[in-house]
Amino acid sequence: MNNTTFVLERPKNEVGLSYAPNSEERLALQKEVERQYNSVIEIPLIIGGKEVKTGVMGKVTMPTEHGHVLANYHKATPEAMQMAIDAAMEASKQWGNLHWIERCSIMLKAAELLSKKYRDLLNAATMLGQGKNPYQAEIDSACEAIDFLRFNAYFASKIYQQQPISDNTAINRMEYRPLEGFVYAISPFNFTAIACNLNVSPVIMGNVTIWKPATTAILSNYYLMKVFKEAGIPDGVINFIPGSGSVISDACFASKHLAGIHFTGSTSTFNNFWKQIGDNVASYNTYPKIVGETGGKDFIFAHKSACPKQLAVAIVRGAFEYQGQKCSAASRGYVPKALWDETFGYIKEMVADMKMGCVRDMSNYINAVIDEKAFDSIMYYVDRAKTSNEAQIIIGGNADKTKGYFIEPTIILTTNPKYETMETELFGPVFTLYLYDGEKYEETLELCNQTSIFALTGSIFSNDRYATDKALNMLRYAAGNFYINDKPTGAVVGNQPFGGARASGTNDKAGSELNLYRWVSARCIKETLLPATSYRYPFMG
Repeated sequence: MNNTTFVLERPKNEVGLSYAPNSEERLALQKEVERQYNSVIEIPLIIGGKEVKTGVMGKVTMPTEHGHVLANYHKATPEAMQMAIDAAMEASKQWGNLHWIERCSIMLKAAELLSKKYRDLLNAATMLGQGKNPYQAEIDSACEAIDFLRFNAYFASKIYQQQPISDNTAINRMEYRPLEGFVYAISPFNFTAIACNLNVSPVIMGNVTIWKPATTAILSNYYLMKVFKEAGIPDGVINFIPGSGSVISDACFASKHLAGIHFTGSTSTFNNFWKQIGDNVASYNTYPKIVGETGGKDFIFAHKSACPKQLAVAIVRGAFEYQGQKCSAASRGYVPKALWDETFGYIKEMVADMKMGCVRDMSNYINAVIDEKAFDSIMYYVDRAKTSNEAQIIIGGNADKTKGYFIEPTIILTTNPKYETMETELFGPVFTLYLYDGEKYEETLELCNQTSIFALTGSIFSNDRYATDKALNMLRYAAGNFYINDKPTGAVVGNQPFGGARASGTNDKAGSELNLYRWVSARCIKETLLPATSYRYPFMG
């Protein structure tokens, strides 16, 4: 029995590699990219630590070369789902009773494996399968995933140390129990690190998970599952279940053992999950914890005191990195008319310098959007803007899906601050701009606050502290992550805990202990040292 009182030191964030031309890390990554590109693997379900092959198959292809197959994967069946739930519940009997430092030790080993042995493997899979350039893969499947593993261990140690007050008559203690049942983790395509965290946050607190990876991220997520296994995650603690969302979700929501949902994805899907849980709530052993990070319509707002060049860089990076497929990507902007010409000049120079193409060419800044469905949805709105009397395309607007799903970085200028692409989440490299009278700052701030149902990220560019403070207050509920003189993307674990409210989710702040609190069901234990021997109190005389 481990009866040591152990304290984990606050970790340092993983330092990203540069992948500069001719660097050792670039050559190694290129080699791994080519190895994976030239092989086709078979991906099974992993249930109770065992590979399960259902024979119901799907293909993993590249966004930048959609005719190229990277893997064939097995899909979940109702029978496999019952196996997964049974395996999870069996594993929960031992995992939840294991001392927290033993669980943290496994996570810290997984971080070291990702940092060194499997860095190229995960980065290459994320590049090929999810359409990321080497920088975007490095800050995701390497740095952020490693940070989640290390920082969650540290945050867990802080939680377990928090105990109530005791006096000389009683001993009070808090037991941070795992939830009674399994957690259903549904991860998105756009961040391998999010897939890591959606499982690790509940698991490190003693829970077990049924994990549905996004179909378009199965390759990197499978390799991540193999890293978990090598790090020592016991069989059945995490169950890797690719396949149809309806097959997997129907089984999870129908189980009396459902204890929590950890989700990143669309607002409509999350709303439907919430409704399904409500419809079934009487059948569960406990009220499920519902944690979700959903959509965003993230803004950049400029005051007349803003620096045009800094503003231009924020728009280009915030809107076009990873083809705008970040929950936090800048997709709408409010800029004073007097600043725009200079700002636009810088933007045109930067966009003209960008290269677009396959991830195998590491000089490309822009790659492809994730799949044909995304391509068609984004271009529907771009094409409508081309014929609208309220909007015009001032940069980009062209696309080609013959080989890969490529959309040019696009800026739409609108005269209507409520134009559809100012309100609708596109999840692509499209930024919609509204130019306002610089003297109507407060009025336009309120317009920004009221325009979108989302409230994930936003930023203010201002060199006037009073104006900055005004934006902080008026946009208080418009963004869960707010940036001053920076793009609204790039939250770092432990530095900027991430999450938004309104239609952007439950704001449980991934990358902090706030998220981990959601995965415990606390029990307070009081031991009275000298129990009473009479029922009477002094007031009774």
